[in-house]
Amino acid sequence: MNAKNLSERLRLVASFAEQGTVLADIGSDHAYLPCWLIQKGQISRAIAGEVVKGPFESAKRNVAKEGLTDKIIVRLANGLQAILPEDGVENVSIAGMGGSLIATILENDLERLSGVNRIIVQPNIHAKAIRDWAVSHSWKIVNEAILKEDHKIYEILVLERGEESYNPEELLMGPILLKECSPVFQEKWQGELNEIERVIQVLTHSAQSEEAKAKRQQLSATKELIERGLKS
Repeated sequence: MNAKNLSERLRLVASFAEQGTVLADIGSDHAYLPCWLIQKGQISRAIAGEVVKGPFESAKRNVAKEGLTDKIIVRLANGLQAILPEDGVENVSIAGMGGSLIATILENDLERLSGVNRIIVQPNIHAKAIRDWAVSHSWKIVNEAILKEDHKIYEILVLERGEESYNPEELLMGPILLKECSPVFQEKWQGELNEIERVIQVLTHSAQSEEAKAKRQQLSATKELIERGLKS
């Protein structure tokens, strides 16, 4: 993968960036995503934020190599601290992290989102943490996607400002993904169901501590949610 040949996962993330927008790509790694979007003419400018020095230096080299230093600013910063008011950022993308970490990044610097109208996230795990964050901060889910690449399943969530409520199944599995119920979606949640059932069996036959009982109850509740979602 490089700035001219994105993975299928990142191409799908890129497809949700608004035409002509100013994008902040947080945790940009090698800055492939903003470089690709600029070269396609989909966005006007970008901020590539990276907290780790090695990827930050790599991002700077890639932006220079692509001749995009006038269009992409690469910043060494923690999360949304890469965004400054004068940047005029309208879209934010965060891909390739855990959902809980993404929610924490959004939570830690809420004021940096003041001019942002769209957030595009691709959590590797725990997408529910992002849906929970969205509901509690007046963001709604306007689009979702799911794909399988290199034997891994990824979800993408697109948030915009607005009030929306979701039932427990929708928060866990995704309101739009639930309606579409694609084969990849079914594969993901059947796999989750199988793993939960395996762990419940282990806990049932292990020492009956209060902690084990509580864990079993929690998993059983999640199992019921998934089963209801798949049936609906």
